[in-house]
Amino acid sequence: MAVQDTFYISHGSPTLSIDESIPARKFLQSWKQNVYPNKPNSILIISGHWETSVPTVNAISGRHDTIYDFYGFPKSMYQLKYPAPGPPPLAGRVKDLLTASGFPRVDVDAKRGLDHGAWVPLMFMYPEADIPVCQLSIQTDRDATYHYNMGKALAPLKDEGVLVVGSGSATHNLRALREIRGGGGRGSIVPWALEFDTWLKDALLEGRYEDVNQYEEKAPHAKMAHPWPDHFYPLHVATGAAGSDAKAKLIHGSWDLGALSYASYQFTSPPTS
Repeated sequence: MAVQDTFYISHGSPTLSIDESIPARKFLQSWKQNVYPNKPNSILIISGHWETSVPTVNAISGRHDTIYDFYGFPKSMYQLKYPAPGPPPLAGRVKDLLTASGFPRVDVDAKRGLDHGAWVPLMFMYPEADIPVCQLSIQTDRDATYHYNMGKALAPLKDEGVLVVGSGSATHNLRALREIRGGGGRGSIVPWALEFDTWLKDALLEGRYEDVNQYEEKAPHAKMAHPWPDHFYPLHVATGAAGSDAKAKLIHGSWDLGALSYASYQFTSPPTS
Protein backbone atom coordinates (compact mmCIF):
# COMPACT_ATOMS: atom_id res chain seq x y z
CA MET A 1 0.00 0.00 0.00
CA ALA A 2 1.34 3.42 -0.96
CA VAL A 3 2.22 5.92 1.76
CA GLN A 4 1.16 9.56 1.37
CA ASP A 5 2.84 10.90 4.50
CA THR A 6 6.30 11.60 5.79
CA PHE A 7 7.12 12.67 9.35
CA TYR A 8 9.57 14.68 11.39
CA ILE A 9 9.77 13.57 15.01
CA SER A 10 11.53 15.55 17.73
CA HIS A 11 13.03 12.83 19.91
CA GLY A 12 14.59 15.24 22.40
CA SER A 13 16.55 13.73 25.26
CA PRO A 14 17.55 10.04 25.44
CA THR A 15 15.69 9.93 28.79
CA LEU A 16 12.50 9.90 26.73
CA SER A 17 13.08 6.14 26.76
CA ILE A 18 12.46 5.84 30.53
CA ASP A 19 10.93 9.11 31.77
CA GLU A 20 7.16 8.80 31.80
CA SER A 21 6.74 12.48 32.69
CA ILE A 22 7.90 13.66 29.24
CA PRO A 23 4.72 14.48 27.25
CA ALA A 24 6.27 13.45 23.93
CA ARG A 25 6.49 9.89 25.24
CA LYS A 26 2.70 9.64 25.49
CA PHE A 27 2.38 11.19 22.05
CA LEU A 28 4.62 8.51 20.53
CA GLN A 29 2.86 5.74 22.45
CA SER A 30 -0.42 6.85 20.85
CA TRP A 31 1.10 6.77 17.36
CA LYS A 32 -0.89 3.93 15.85
CA GLN A 33 -4.11 4.97 17.54
CA ASN A 34 -4.06 8.74 17.02
CA VAL A 35 -1.47 9.63 14.38
CA TYR A 36 -0.84 6.95 11.78
CA PRO A 37 -2.90 3.75 12.00
CA ASN A 38 -1.61 2.26 8.72
CA LYS A 39 1.20 -0.27 8.95
CA PRO A 40 3.98 0.49 6.45
CA ASN A 41 5.88 -2.21 4.60
CA SER A 42 9.13 -0.82 5.98
CA ILE A 43 10.59 2.32 7.54
CA LEU A 44 13.44 4.55 6.41
CA ILE A 45 14.56 6.70 9.32
CA ILE A 46 16.98 9.60 9.15
CA SER A 47 18.50 10.35 12.55
CA GLY A 48 20.53 13.34 13.67
CA HIS A 49 22.93 10.93 15.37
CA TRP A 50 24.53 9.41 12.29
CA GLU A 51 26.87 11.77 10.48
CA THR A 52 29.00 10.60 7.55
CA SER A 53 30.93 12.27 4.75
CA VAL A 54 28.67 10.76 2.07
CA PRO A 55 25.10 9.39 2.26
CA THR A 56 25.23 5.98 3.92
CA VAL A 57 22.42 3.51 4.47
CA ASN A 58 22.60 0.50 6.74
CA ALA A 59 21.74 -2.91 5.32
CA ILE A 60 21.28 -5.39 8.14
CA SER A 61 20.49 -9.04 7.57
CA GLY A 62 18.63 -10.29 10.62
CA ARG A 63 17.92 -8.10 13.63
CA HIS A 64 19.43 -4.70 14.38
CA ASP A 65 21.81 -4.12 17.24
CA THR A 66 20.76 -1.35 19.62
CA ILE A 67 23.38 1.41 19.78
CA TYR A 68 23.72 3.21 23.12
CA ASP A 69 25.24 6.44 21.83
CA PHE A 70 24.83 8.36 25.10
CA TYR A 71 26.85 8.49 28.30
CA GLY A 72 26.22 8.89 32.01
CA PHE A 73 22.55 7.97 31.99
CA PRO A 74 20.69 5.50 34.24
CA LYS A 75 21.68 1.85 33.83
CA SER A 76 18.18 0.84 32.79
CA MET A 77 18.56 2.79 29.54
CA TYR A 78 21.44 0.53 28.49
CA GLN A 79 19.27 -2.55 28.89
CA LEU A 80 16.61 -1.47 26.41
CA LYS A 81 16.51 -3.27 23.06
CA TYR A 82 14.82 -2.59 19.74
CA PRO A 83 15.61 -5.64 17.56
CA ALA A 84 13.77 -4.60 14.41
CA PRO A 85 14.70 -6.53 11.27
CA GLY A 86 16.72 -4.89 8.56
CA PRO A 87 15.59 -5.03 4.92
CA PRO A 88 18.76 -5.15 2.75
CA PRO A 89 16.73 -4.73 -0.48
CA LEU A 90 15.49 -1.34 0.79
CA ALA A 91 19.08 -0.24 1.39
CA GLY A 92 19.88 -1.08 -2.21
CA ARG A 93 16.82 0.80 -3.40
CA VAL A 94 17.84 3.89 -1.39
CA LYS A 95 21.30 3.76 -2.90
CA ASP A 96 19.92 3.41 -6.43
CA LEU A 97 17.50 6.32 -6.04
CA LEU A 98 20.13 8.66 -4.63
CA THR A 99 22.67 7.70 -7.28
CA ALA A 100 20.13 8.20 -10.06
CA SER A 101 19.39 11.68 -8.70
CA GLY A 102 22.97 12.84 -8.90
CA PHE A 103 24.49 11.88 -5.57
CA PRO A 104 27.85 10.63 -6.84
CA ARG A 105 28.66 8.27 -3.99
CA VAL A 106 26.36 6.38 -1.65
CA ASP A 107 27.77 3.86 0.79
CA VAL A 108 26.12 0.81 2.35
CA ASP A 109 26.99 -0.25 5.91
CA ALA A 110 26.25 -3.92 6.58
CA LYS A 111 27.04 -3.80 10.31
CA ARG A 112 25.66 -0.63 11.91
CA GLY A 113 22.57 -0.97 14.07
CA LEU A 114 20.09 1.71 15.15
CA ASP A 115 21.21 4.72 17.20
CA HIS A 116 18.98 6.25 19.86
CA GLY A 117 17.61 8.84 17.44
CA ALA A 118 16.04 5.88 15.64
CA TRP A 119 15.24 3.25 18.25
CA VAL A 120 13.94 5.49 21.04
CA PRO A 121 10.99 6.92 19.06
CA LEU A 122 10.41 3.66 17.19
CA MET A 123 10.15 1.63 20.39
CA PHE A 124 7.05 3.66 21.26
CA MET A 125 5.67 4.07 17.75
CA TYR A 126 6.03 0.40 16.79
CA PRO A 127 6.84 -1.48 20.02
CA GLU A 128 6.52 -4.91 18.40
CA ALA A 129 9.72 -4.21 16.40
CA ASP A 130 8.25 -6.23 13.55
CA ILE A 131 8.57 -3.67 10.74
CA PRO A 132 11.84 -3.73 8.76
CA VAL A 133 13.93 -0.59 9.31
CA CYS A 134 16.75 1.07 7.40
CA GLN A 135 18.65 4.10 8.66
CA LEU A 136 20.15 6.81 6.45
CA SER A 137 22.92 9.17 7.52
CA ILE A 138 23.21 12.96 7.24
CA GLN A 139 26.10 15.13 6.06
CA THR A 140 26.63 18.09 8.39
CA ASP A 141 29.18 19.69 6.07
CA ARG A 142 26.41 20.18 3.48
CA ASP A 143 23.42 22.51 3.63
CA ALA A 144 19.68 22.11 4.14
CA THR A 145 18.87 22.21 0.42
CA TYR A 146 21.19 19.26 -0.14
CA HIS A 147 19.16 17.26 2.39
CA TYR A 148 15.86 18.46 0.91
CA ASN A 149 17.07 17.17 -2.47
CA MET A 150 18.03 13.90 -0.82
CA GLY A 151 14.44 13.59 0.32
CA LYS A 152 13.14 14.44 -3.18
CA ALA A 153 15.22 11.62 -4.57
CA LEU A 154 13.67 9.21 -2.08
CA ALA A 155 10.04 10.22 -2.74
CA PRO A 156 9.31 7.13 -4.92
CA LEU A 157 9.73 4.98 -1.81
CA LYS A 158 6.33 6.17 -0.61
CA ASP A 159 4.65 4.42 -3.53
CA GLU A 160 6.41 1.25 -2.38
CA GLY A 161 4.93 1.41 1.11
CA VAL A 162 7.99 2.86 2.83
CA LEU A 163 7.42 5.30 5.67
CA VAL A 164 10.07 8.05 5.68
CA VAL A 165 10.72 9.47 9.14
CA GLY A 166 13.17 12.21 10.09
CA SER A 167 14.22 12.15 13.74
CA GLY A 168 15.85 15.15 15.40
CA SER A 169 14.74 18.09 17.54
CA ALA A 170 12.97 21.28 16.50
CA THR A 171 15.45 23.14 18.72
CA HIS A 172 18.74 21.60 19.83
CA ASN A 173 21.24 23.71 21.77
CA LEU A 174 22.90 21.40 24.28
CA ARG A 175 25.05 24.14 25.81
CA ALA A 176 21.99 26.26 26.54
CA LEU A 177 20.24 23.23 28.04
CA ARG A 178 23.20 22.56 30.34
CA GLU A 179 23.19 26.18 31.49
CA ILE A 180 19.46 26.07 32.18
CA ARG A 181 19.79 22.78 34.02
CA GLY A 182 22.76 24.09 36.00
CA GLY A 183 20.76 27.11 37.04
CA GLY A 184 17.92 24.96 38.26
CA GLY A 185 15.51 26.19 35.61
CA ARG A 186 12.84 24.10 33.88
CA GLY A 187 9.84 26.38 33.66
CA SER A 188 9.25 29.20 31.18
CA ILE A 189 10.32 28.87 27.58
CA VAL A 190 13.32 31.04 26.72
CA PRO A 191 12.46 33.70 24.10
CA TRP A 192 14.96 32.65 21.42
CA ALA A 193 13.66 29.07 21.43
CA LEU A 194 10.02 30.12 21.31
CA GLU A 195 10.63 32.59 18.47
CA PHE A 196 12.48 30.03 16.37
CA ASP A 197 9.92 27.29 17.07
CA THR A 198 7.04 29.63 16.18
CA TRP A 199 8.75 30.72 12.97
CA LEU A 200 9.31 27.09 12.00
CA LYS A 201 5.69 26.15 12.68
CA ASP A 202 4.37 29.08 10.64
CA ALA A 203 6.75 28.42 7.74
CA LEU A 204 5.87 24.73 7.56
CA LEU A 205 2.12 25.16 7.93
CA GLU A 206 2.16 27.85 5.24
CA GLY A 207 4.13 25.58 2.89
CA ARG A 208 7.19 27.84 2.82
CA TYR A 209 9.59 24.93 2.45
CA GLU A 210 12.16 27.01 0.60
CA ASP A 211 12.29 29.40 3.56
CA VAL A 212 12.92 26.40 5.80
CA ASN A 213 15.72 25.34 3.46
CA GLN A 214 17.16 28.84 3.92
CA TYR A 215 16.54 28.86 7.67
CA GLU A 216 19.99 30.18 8.55
CA GLU A 217 19.14 33.45 6.79
CA LYS A 218 15.35 33.48 7.28
CA ALA A 219 14.70 32.21 10.81
CA PRO A 220 15.16 34.21 14.02
CA HIS A 221 17.92 32.90 16.30
CA ALA A 222 18.79 30.11 13.86
CA LYS A 223 22.31 29.61 15.19
CA MET A 224 21.07 29.66 18.78
CA ALA A 225 18.37 27.11 18.06
CA HIS A 226 20.73 24.90 16.05
CA PRO A 227 24.41 25.66 16.65
CA TRP A 228 25.05 22.46 14.68
CA PRO A 229 22.54 21.31 12.05
CA ASP A 230 22.54 17.58 12.84
CA HIS A 231 19.11 17.52 14.48
CA PHE A 232 17.52 19.79 11.89
CA TYR A 233 18.58 18.19 8.61
CA PRO A 234 16.31 15.14 9.11
CA LEU A 235 13.41 17.60 8.77
CA HIS A 236 14.62 18.66 5.34
CA VAL A 237 14.84 15.06 4.17
CA ALA A 238 11.25 14.50 5.34
CA THR A 239 9.92 17.62 3.61
CA GLY A 240 11.81 16.81 0.42
CA ALA A 241 10.35 13.31 0.34
CA ALA A 242 6.88 14.74 0.90
CA GLY A 243 7.14 17.20 -2.00
CA SER A 244 6.68 20.94 -2.43
CA ASP A 245 2.88 20.63 -2.55
CA ALA A 246 2.61 18.61 0.68
CA LYS A 247 0.49 19.94 3.52
CA ALA A 248 2.18 20.17 6.90
CA LYS A 249 0.44 19.49 10.20
CA LEU A 250 1.78 20.03 13.71
CA ILE A 251 1.06 16.70 15.42
CA HIS A 252 2.77 17.36 18.74
CA GLY A 253 4.21 20.28 20.67
CA SER A 254 5.82 20.28 24.12
CA TRP A 255 8.96 21.56 25.83
CA ASP A 256 11.62 20.43 28.25
CA LEU A 257 14.02 22.65 30.21
CA GLY A 258 12.49 25.70 28.57
CA ALA A 259 14.60 25.36 25.40
CA LEU A 260 14.14 21.85 23.97
CA SER A 261 11.19 21.74 21.60
CA TYR A 262 9.50 18.41 20.90
CA ALA A 263 7.51 19.85 17.99
CA SER A 264 6.73 17.08 15.49
CA TYR A 265 5.18 17.30 12.05
CA GLN A 266 3.29 15.26 9.48
CA PHE A 267 3.60 16.05 5.77
CA THR A 268 0.83 14.75 3.54
CA SER A 269 1.18 14.68 -0.23
CA PRO A 270 -1.95 15.11 -2.36
CA PRO A 271 -3.15 11.86 -3.94
CA THR A 272 -1.86 11.18 -7.41
CA SER A 273 -4.49 10.94 -10.13
